Amino acid sequence: MDRDYQDFIFQIKRKTGIDLALYKEAQMKRRLTTFYEKKGYTSFHDFFKALNSDADLLNQFLDRMTINVSEFYRNKQRWDVLENKILTRLLKNNQTIKVWSAASSTGEEPYTLSLVLSNYIPLNKISILATDIDANAIQKAKIGVYPERSLQEVPMSAKEKYFKKQGDYYEIADVIKQTVSFKKHNLLADRFEKNFDLIVCRNVLIYFTEEAKEILYQKFSDALKPGGVLFVGSTEQIFNPIKYGLEIEDTFFYRKV
Repeated sequence: MDRDYQDFIFQIKRKTGIDLALYKEAQMKRRLTTFYEKKGYTSFHDFFKALNSDADLLNQFLDRMTINVSEFYRNKQRWDVLENKILTRLLKNNQTIKVWSAASSTGEEPYTLSLVLSNYIPLNKISILATDIDANAIQKAKIGVYPERSLQEVPMSAKEKYFKKQGDYYEIADVIKQTVSFKKHNLLADRFEKNFDLIVCRNVLIYFTEEAKEILYQKFSDALKPGGVLFVGSTEQIFNPIKYGLEIEDTFFYRKV
């Protein structure tokens, strides 16, 4: 690892608590180099000096570092499995369940969870914790306004019932917003709550090193109730789930043993 980038990692960790060393180096370095060159800097050293004195640039950097690509019902077939197989089991003996959408980006995922749960549970009984490292993404999520392309997989009945068209955008209804609590949270550094029935963390783990993934799989497992489920993204299969006290319930769904 070159010295310029190594120093940058150290300074960023001290300033923000974010440990860039836990992200795949080539990928992260490439993304950040493109960003700082576009802003007119020639090294990580100069870039950090600017970040240190410019809050707006720091926010832009955090945005760039986190990957906010999301849509409702992303990989729809998996959501169908969640609805028709996983939730029916989890709700068999419970009137409601404890749910966490981790790395929730701009809110499409936790709001999708709410829409799916609303088919089983009254809205006033649904409570979803949604967390992300990026304060800007959380702000956007709370506003709840999305371009049409984000809604391609939303069932028509839900779209008509819970979304209001505003020009080229759609705003999600307050009754859905009220089911989700957003909170800033660093997966790699912060404590996890316990006793979740369902944790959804999709399309984020691919950016982490193998060591960081192993730490997170264990932390997620520890945060689940026995029988609780971890739902991961379609490129994030866990190859040795039993190592973390998990077993496969379906493709990309892991049940706590």
